[in-house]
Amino acid sequence: MNENTKFQLAFLLFLAASSYLISPAAANLVLNRVDRRVDLTSQIVRIASSLKVENAGTDDVSEILFSLSTEHAEKVAFLQAVLVEGKSKSKSKSTAVILTVTPGSSDGRVMLFSVALPKPLKGGDSLSLETYVVLTHVLKPFPEEIGQSDAQLVLFHESAYFLSPYPVKVQSTTFKLPSSRVESYSKVGVTKLVDSEVRYGPYENVEALATAPITLHFENNQPFAVVEELVREIEISHWGNIYVTENYKLSHGGARHKGSFSRFDYQSRPAQSGAASFRHLLARLPPHAHSVYYRDEIGNISTSHLRSDFKKTELELEPRYPLFGGWKVTFTLGYSVPLEDFMFKSSDGRRFLNITFGSSFGHVVVDNLIVKVVLPEGSTQPTISVPFAVEQDKEIKHTYLDTVGRPVVVLTKKNAVPEHHNIFFQVYYRFNSIAMLAEPLLLVTGFFAFFVLCIAYVHFDFPISKSSASFQAQVQREELVDLVQRLQKVMGIQGEAADRLEASLRDVARSGDTAPCKVARKTADATWKETSKDLKALSESFHLSARSSFVLPKVEVLLQKEKEMVEKLQQKQVATVEAYERKLSSKDIDARIAPLQSKYSTLKQEVRDLIYALDD
Repeated sequence: MNENTKFQLAFLLFLAASSYLISPAAANLVLNRVDRRVDLTSQIVRIASSLKVENAGTDDVSEILFSLSTEHAEKVAFLQAVLVEGKSKSKSKSTAVILTVTPGSSDGRVMLFSVALPKPLKGGDSLSLETYVVLTHVLKPFPEEIGQSDAQLVLFHESAYFLSPYPVKVQSTTFKLPSSRVESYSKVGVTKLVDSEVRYGPYENVEALATAPITLHFENNQPFAVVEELVREIEISHWGNIYVTENYKLSHGGARHKGSFSRFDYQSRPAQSGAASFRHLLARLPPHAHSVYYRDEIGNISTSHLRSDFKKTELELEPRYPLFGGWKVTFTLGYSVPLEDFMFKSSDGRRFLNITFGSSFGHVVVDNLIVKVVLPEGSTQPTISVPFAVEQDKEIKHTYLDTVGRPVVVLTKKNAVPEHHNIFFQVYYRFNSIAMLAEPLLLVTGFFAFFVLCIAYVHFDFPISKSSASFQAQVQREELVDLVQRLQKVMGIQGEAADRLEASLRDVARSGDTAPCKVARKTADATWKETSKDLKALSESFHLSARSSFVLPKVEVLLQKEKEMVEKLQQKQVATVEAYERKLSSKDIDARIAPLQSKYSTLKQEVRDLIYALDD
């Protein structure tokens, strides 16, 4: 038994098993005419049906049933029935009636939907009803894998007959395809292929729940852009902006790509290579959107183009690579809008946000849409108004300068499509404007506390005890540093005296006058005598210091070398004055002074190195 025969048998069993679901009055309904049009031009299937319903019985009917196969019912993204009033071509439509699902058959192949009429349909009367069904994920790629240069072919399974719990007198169905390339299509009675349309019917006197399974196999290269998950966060700030962040997990839901990918072929032959892929997305943002950004895990993506005017803002995005079947990409889209464009105040004093619900992109299917509305801290009594069924939850979000956190309204919608779910919804809440002062006051208090702590730190002594080992070690270290600095200062004074005496010796060599040199010698001797007392006192202090053990040897060597350096300089001065007073020749003077000068220079360098070593 093939699949089509099993499908027909299941419906025949359902006709017998589900007859108890239809009331005796509803069983007298007859569909005089059904015109059905199925749009298969994209990945989203749209089925529009016009029904002429007649009550052939005598009892009033308050509801009308129509059915879908369970396979299609599970993929319904949108379902609507509209009552058409008047007989002229310009029909005025009443408010759409929300459909409620009633239990289907025990075999699970058919599901019934009920439409409540605004007023009962009397016996012998008739009405016009239009139904609109949107399905997703019902087009199946065949073959399931294609190469880069192959066109994408899909299968669509349906019935040539309108599936109805009531008999149909006359009916016809038209399938609108994206192109005229049709691989195959089932033929049931009157069947025609006209350009890119396949027409079935008209068929007459079709029994209730009768079915004629058909399969259409055709080319469809439209982008199968599927958002597996979209987390849309809308954060309200009463300081003037609404911040919108959209996190996308996007995939290509068409035939999976097989083989290698050639970017050269893709760019040089775009019409033939990668016909089923897509690389551009168009986001329609609010008119006054600003601070727009587009990034992924790597960082900002520069391949985007923003166009805006007073009516709209459009952002054309290009991912880092084109998307073929089975390929995925994640990215974040964010922007800000002025608060006054979407925030209003109701008559009862509540504030409410009026903003769109769904994705900013058209022609995408969102499998799991999560909308989070982050209200200002201090908001109370949040309620929502959404024109379709959603799952609702609440949570708390903590951000900068928050104390108790911000209330978040979480709305979840499965299987969302742009044209029916990217519509306005409202979030109502109460908010006291005084609560806006909480963040500025928190900032002022924080800065005030910081400066108070700084003042306290500067003016108070925080050690636990001055007798503690760490405190004593710090004091001893500071004392040792002070001794070293004082020693370096005294050594500097002695060095300056030596430099002045050296300068006077150079003057003697130029002029031969020894009188100034003798005066400089007396001055230097007085300075060395005075500083020798200070050096002696510092030496004793180093010996008494508890932490000078590692520096004391350097100090002792330094004092010894300094003493030797002074003595050599004094010997040089005596030899120079005596030589010039005796009027010796230059050769004799150099012979007497050169050894002393060499030794003096060596000692002077050693003293400098030891002084620098004390800093370590």
